Amino acid sequence: MKPLALRQHATATGPVLRVTGDLDYDQAPVLRGRLDQLSLAPGQCLVLDLAGLEFCDSSGITALLAARQHALAAGADIVLAAVPANLLRVLTLVGLDQVFTLRPDSSAAS
Repeated sequence: MKPLALRQHATATGPVLRVTGDLDYDQAPVLRGRLDQLSLAPGQCLVLDLAGLEFCDSSGITALLAARQHALAAGADIVLAAVPANLLRVLTLVGLDQVFTLRPDSSAAS
């Protein structure tokens, strides 16, 4: 198991949060805690760059949905960028590819 690491940087359109490691039952609260501290303004776009995500279970998907709810509650948008193929397959199977905006990389997300 790889520990979850989160790195954030600001862009003109909003924050980009790079997620690396495993987003699982043990680590999902780490992402949720960071989101609770993340301030978003209406019209901004939160980008979750998942290029370094190695594993994501149902708790991780729930954390991604919580990120979406956090953004929408602030009047902001959310984009999942560089979604790994295995996670993209799961998101597609359960219809979440229709819920999230997906982009090939974080630079294409703004």
